[in-house]
Parts: sequence; structure tokens; C-alpha cells
Amino acid sequence: MNAEKVFFILDELEKIYHNETVPPELGHDDPLDGLILTVLSQNTNDKNRDAAFTKLKTLYPTWPDVIKAGRAKLEDAVRSAGLAHTKAGRIINILQIIHEDFGEYSLEKLAHEDSGKVREYLRALPGVGAKTVACVMLFDMKMPAFPVDTHITRISKRVGVAPEKTSPEEISRFYESIVPISRCLGGHVNIIEHGREICRARNPKCEACVLSTKCDVRN
Repeated sequence: MNAEKVFFILDELEKIYHNETVPPELGHDDPLDGLILTVLSQNTNDKNRDAAFTKLKTLYPTWPDVIKAGRAKLEDAVRSAGLAHTKAGRIINILQIIHEDFGEYSLEKLAHEDSGKVREYLRALPGVGAKTVACVMLFDMKMPAFPVDTHITRISKRVGVAPEKTSPEEISRFYESIVPISRCLGGHVNIIEHGREICRARNPKCEACVLSTKCDVRN
């Protein structure tokens, strides 16, 4: 994979979107909130995810309230996020495991561990994949991680950072191995914004793209 092109992407997009200079506030007081939000985000868009999370927290303000309500009511609460039956089951399981491991419905204790232990613990939770782990570590624990979604995967392959068959998890590990933690959050958000606005999956606006000079698709 091509490290030079990673920094080309980061540098050029920061000139436009400035999320490294002014990082967005994407974290939560307790990383557990971020974890549940990210579980809800799987296979849906941000609007549906946020609607489900808002309804969940409105109906059941605390995680003990969620456990007390049970799976069926939780499923109704998060229906707008899609796959409600599956996600509700995963959330209940995650909450039960965390309470058993830490004696509370919180991940604040885990946030004080080293990043390797954090990654290992989160990855072992039901329904939690590499992207979810990276999101929680970066947004909620301020740990070195670089989540890779469809936008980052697409742009990385188009610009030639990674070969076409490279998995998102492999791309994530590569970014994490070379990008300083100070650039991870803003850089991540910059690439996503560019993927939504310019380097779209269909009908990309190549003529308006600052990455076009090194883009394998354009050239």
C-alpha cells in the first residue's frame, strides 16, 4: 500500500474541510453510549441511526432501564435503524457482558487500559466488528484508530492507496500504522465528507476533485 498517497489525501482534503484544524465533537461522556450508537449505525445511514438512538435514550434514559424494558420493547425503540431484532439482541447481550465484567453499565474503566487491550475486549463483544471498535476508540476514548467506511475504502482505492481487493479492515490497519493520532479524527471526517460530496460512488465530480491528479480512475 502507498503511504505517500495517504498523506496526499490527508493534506489536500484538510485544505478544504479543515476538520483536523477544528475537530468535530463526536464522542460521548461514556464510551458505552458511543458503542451502542455505532452498533445501531450498522447497515443504515446516520439519520436513521440518530433517530433510533434518540428514541432509545428518550424512552430508556439509563442502561438499567433498557435491561428492565427487555428485548421486545428495545426492538420497537430502535426500529428506525433497521435490523431491529438483531440489533436489540446484540445490545442486550453487550450490556449484560459489560455489567458482568465491570460491575456497572459503563466502559469508563476500559478507557484507562492500553489500546491493545481495549481493541481486544471490544472486538470480542457480540456483533462488534473492526469498524465499530475503531469508531469507539477514536471518537469516545481518544485512542489511535482510523475507522474505514465505504467512502474511505472507495477513495483509498481510487487514488491508489490500496489495491482493489484490499478489505476495509486492512486499509484501516494501514492508516493506523502511519497516521499520527493527532490527524486521525479530522482526517477520517475529511475523507468521509469528500466521499459524500465529490468522490461519490456514482457520478463522482471528478472535475471538482482536488485528488484527481493522482486518481487511478481519472488517469
